[in-house]
Amino acid sequence: MCGIALVLSGDRLVVSPCTAAAAAAASEIQHSCEGKGVSVDELKEALRRRGPDSLGCESRRLCAGGTVVAGDGCTGGGEGKAGAGDGGVAELFFIGATLHLRGAEPVAQPLVAPSGSVLVYNGNALQLEQVMLLPFISSQILVLTSVYIYAHLSVSSKGEIYGGIQVADDENDTRALLSSLESCCSCDCHALGRGKTCPCCGSGGKSVPQILSTIKGPWALIYWQAGSYYDCTLCSLLWALLSNIHATLNFQMNSNTIWFGRDAFGRRSLLVHWPTADDSRFILSSVSPHSFARNHSDATVNGLVSDPDMPNNTKASYWEELPCGMYSIHMKDIEKNGTLMKEGWAVEANTHEWMDSSLNELIQWERKLTVPTVDNNSIDRGNHHLSQSLLSSRKAEENANNGVRKTDLLSDSTLFAANCITQSAHRVLVALRESVMLRTKMNTFLQDGLNKFNDEESAPIAVLFSGGLDSMILSALLDQCIDSKWTIDLLNVSFDGKLAPDRISAIAGLRELQRVSPLRRWRLVEIDTALTDLKGESEHVMSLIHPSSTYMDLNIGIALWLAAGGDGWVDGSTCHLQDGSRYKYRSRSRVLIVGSGADEQCAGYGRHRTKYRLGGWNALDQEMRVDVQRIWKRNMGRDDRCISDHGKEARFPFLDENVMKTLLEIPLWEIAKLDEPVGKGDKKILREVARQLGLQEAALQPKRAIQFGSRIARESNRKNFGSNRAANQASAGSVQIHHHMQ
Repeated sequence: MCGIALVLSGDRLVVSPCTAAAAAAASEIQHSCEGKGVSVDELKEALRRRGPDSLGCESRRLCAGGTVVAGDGCTGGGEGKAGAGDGGVAELFFIGATLHLRGAEPVAQPLVAPSGSVLVYNGNALQLEQVMLLPFISSQILVLTSVYIYAHLSVSSKGEIYGGIQVADDENDTRALLSSLESCCSCDCHALGRGKTCPCCGSGGKSVPQILSTIKGPWALIYWQAGSYYDCTLCSLLWALLSNIHATLNFQMNSNTIWFGRDAFGRRSLLVHWPTADDSRFILSSVSPHSFARNHSDATVNGLVSDPDMPNNTKASYWEELPCGMYSIHMKDIEKNGTLMKEGWAVEANTHEWMDSSLNELIQWERKLTVPTVDNNSIDRGNHHLSQSLLSSRKAEENANNGVRKTDLLSDSTLFAANCITQSAHRVLVALRESVMLRTKMNTFLQDGLNKFNDEESAPIAVLFSGGLDSMILSALLDQCIDSKWTIDLLNVSFDGKLAPDRISAIAGLRELQRVSPLRRWRLVEIDTALTDLKGESEHVMSLIHPSSTYMDLNIGIALWLAAGGDGWVDGSTCHLQDGSRYKYRSRSRVLIVGSGADEQCAGYGRHRTKYRLGGWNALDQEMRVDVQRIWKRNMGRDDRCISDHGKEARFPFLDENVMKTLLEIPLWEIAKLDEPVGKGDKKILREVARQLGLQEAALQPKRAIQFGSRIARESNRKNFGSNRAANQASAGSVQIHHHMQ
């Protein structure tokens, strides 16, 4: 896991989401403004909290005529000093802060290819397709001739061909990804997003969007594509010839494209600052710096269309959540591809479509079986929204004289439906187990870091734990996926001590886990605090949730941030650890398993029940689709920033691509039955999964959001609105914090 950033600056350069917006912004931006935006040092400080193991920087100066000057180191750069006076068109300053979790040895970022390409990457490439270009350079280097041979590789796993290269357990995924990206075609048609088919792709080559579309797992990246593999090889050879000369290497590139983006479900944070009157730079960052976000809640965005959900779309935060997708900024031939303005050049950030059909199906999130009918052999006697065909079929059954009673038919159909749900739950269980397994493999580097602790202390992986349905399922699966020698930390937050609902269910859940897996060491970490004691911490979390700014976001953010910190108490008698005493403990787990995505996909929210009551199956299906498609904006970026601030990495098994695909293939009436009581019909499929894991008590747990289960929402309402009643009347959860405080 990493914290990544790019600062793109230039005296006469403006980058915007579209040409019209860029032109409008360029007409009002004053490039002489300095000191009004985020500083590079502030970015480094914020990113280092996410990646405490290493911090690196790399710069590129784009000069007139297309020449690129490479630089390195973290001194200087990023403050908008490139200008026409010194022959510079733009400066690119990359920052990468790394939390080492994968690979046999540490790999610092940014990574630099022999061509001069630069990659900063925050993610887990659980699977990616790799296309290798094998060059054969002629012996007459001055002629610069070459022959290309493309080799498309596939690797089999468990007897199946997955159509891509599986990153080995001890292989660094960032290196593997850079290798794939460096083999990509660098034709202008790809970077400009014009949809042209270039000859190299027709002969087996791949584009950057094609490679990124094949990554399975969470990711966000920034990639400076210097040139094609041909250029990489030539630069390597020339550098070898000139290696005895200690000087900065200047070289001409044939791509000069910035690629950036985040995965289709936004599981890794990436914020964007579009140029404004106060700060003309284009900036990407995993997180907003604490000192800056505290004092810059709003900024006028000139000529840009901001969040359509905002009441006034001419106002926006300095930072915005970058929408999921792939983008490029083509820096080659700006005079040709940019828009000339009196103040300088306006450059458009191009959007690229996902190029993997299976991924596009998940994004569309369309379920084939939504409404139960007689044709699919599933009868729901409690559903008052039965299709007309099913009602007609029942009437026909009553009138048929075939010697079979109606009650027998219903009994048989009920047994059939129960059997279908059991089979479907088993499919979900298998997919979830594989998802947890992929996200919890112990590679060499991670295990080496744990050897300095004794076995009882070692807990490489923790679970954000409420004792509810989702966290119990994930805990039980984690127990099946990692060696029994490791302790599993269960992190539980309470703002009301042992009286909070989540604390009560966590203790009950611990006992059930001990019964199901008595040989495992389970350590429940009780993280207790009061909201009144968290003034400084609350301000810090405000910067992490930024640009989100409601009380609900803050309450959830504080609870997640405290849980990820893992600083609490352990009751040795309850956990069957040490001598049974209660002792202070801070979890050292660097990986945190989180249940995000379960409610959206399995109808776990109260509004799902309301939609079903008012509009039936189709209304429920539509509401669930909306929830999944906006999860990147409402949840994932915020949650990633709050958890990663402690140098921890959040992993979301329910948002695994294969789990999502499996859930979509199951009929909606097997996912949930919302005419049944709370704690039974909601997330029905997961309740059956829990039973198959032996978690009988957990299968009956009602849904509680973390802000209510921990009781931080109650404390926040009393503090900021005077009482829960006043907060409810004001719809406190959606109130903007800075507006309420004014």
